[in-house]
Amino acid sequence: QVHLVESGGGSVQAGGSLKLSCAVSGDCYNNHYMAWFRQAPGKEREGVASINCGGGTKIHADSVAGRFTISRDNAVNTMHLEMNNLKSDDTAIYYCAGGNTKGASLSPARYGYWGQGTQVTVSS
Repeated sequence: QVHLVESGGGSVQAGGSLKLSCAVSGDCYNNHYMAWFRQAPGKEREGVASINCGGGTKIHADSVAGRFTISRDNAVNTMHLEMNNLKSDDTAIYYCAGGNTKGASLSPARYGYWGQGTQVTVSS
């Protein structure tokens, strides 16, 4: 069974930066992908970025491309989301997720296990 634990959320002013981390228990294997999602109050869960086990394949949503970067550090079984030039629209609970998606995906239905979430608040 895989457990995911997010950390690194907080409050920041617009234009600032935060780095989220997701500690992963369990092994990495082929066709296994991880991702970051976010959900703002009253909105559907939105895919932010996805990355494969080895870290060489990654995608980012258009809304965050050029500002956010997903990465993996397999030496310590951790996934990161570096967020720069934050905007008030980025305010949400951010979740890490994993699953046997067989490809990078920003669809929440493709992921079978989730972390508890971490709040990111950006003030203008």
